[in-house]
This record gives sequence, C-alpha cells and structure tokens, in this order.
Amino acid sequence: MARLHLFDLDGTLLHGSSAPVEISRQLGLEAETVALDRAISEGRIGPPEYATRVHALWAELTEGHVVAAFDGAPWLARIREVWAEIRNAGEYCAVVSLSPSFFVERLLDWGAHAAFGSRFPAVPFTEPVDPAGALSAAAKVRIADGLCQKFGVSRADCIAYGDSMSDRDLFAVVPVSVAVNGDGCLAGLATHSYTGRDLWDAYELACGAR
Repeated sequence: MARLHLFDLDGTLLHGSSAPVEISRQLGLEAETVALDRAISEGRIGPPEYATRVHALWAELTEGHVVAAFDGAPWLARIREVWAEIRNAGEYCAVVSLSPSFFVERLLDWGAHAAFGSRFPAVPFTEPVDPAGALSAAAKVRIADGLCQKFGVSRADCIAYGDSMSDRDLFAVVPVSVAVNGDGCLAGLATHSYTGRDLWDAYELACGAR
C-alpha cells in the first residue's frame, strides 16, 4: 500500500524560521513578524487575526520580494531528493502549512504532489485577506483526509512531519509521525524525533517504521 507523507513548512522544512518571517525580512519587518509568530505559538492570537495582521504588514509586497524570500530561506537539505524518492517509490508527498498559499505552492516545483496554505490574495495585494481562509491545526486534518481520498489511501497510510502546536491534531490521527526540530508541544505524540538540518535523515526515521 502506498503511503502519504505530510510535511509542515514553518520550523520543519524551514529551519528555525517561518515563511512570513522570511517574507517580512525582505521588507525590513522581520521583528514585527517574529512577534506575531510568538503570539500565535503562545495562543494569544489565532490564525485569522495572524493572517489579517501580516497582510497589513505586507502592503508593499511584490512578487520579487516573495521570490527572494523563497530562494533565500533556510531550507533543510535534500528536500527535493526526499520527494523524488517518495515519488519513485509510488508514494505521495504533500505540504500543509498555515503560511500563505502564494509561498507554500512554490514547493510544487520541488516535487510535492500537493501544497496547501492559508488563502491570501495575489501579490501585490489589491484586495483584503479573508480571515476565513486562514488554516488551523484542525484544518490540517481535514486537508489530509481530502488528500487520502484523492490518492486512494487512508489515515493508516500517512506519515506526518512537523515541529509545533499546529501539528498536534495531525500527529494524533496518523500512525507514524516525526518531530523535526520539534518543540515541547509534540512530546509524547511523535513516533520519532529528529534534530538537524537534513530532511533525508528525518525521512529515514519514518521509513524505519514501515
């Protein structure tokens, strides 16, 4: 039976950073976004408010800023190699992130079968963000279920890779999970724990649990 590998983005594929922080760095607004990241991780704001506030910060955002943020981000090593291996094995890989869809969807070019992020308007912004389009931890489970249906697999065939509170719901419903540079929120939930900067090593932990 084929498996579906589900990857978080912020703090997981990105080492010690998030897509919004990398985007904001291009605008000289890194500190403001780090503060927002801290607020959402501590539960002081939710995804809809976060989306509204970063959208306001990014009033001057251009496609060039997004490209520079993506290209300069601190990605883990061998992401594309892992996804190529997954594809070669006849399995599936997807990215499900609370970060903006216009950033997350760039990972389709790296070999992901699917990529989901919070819905934002096209860059440069000419319309407001719809807070209802902001994804949550629970939304990750709903998206995973939809992907299972699309690819003809079940939750029992899923492996989740994540690092924080936003991954708890997904880790709770799949049989194999890998905390990648995880924080204490995933203690006791993750099947495996990986600390480092090479996705291949985290993938090998998961594959050992076939």
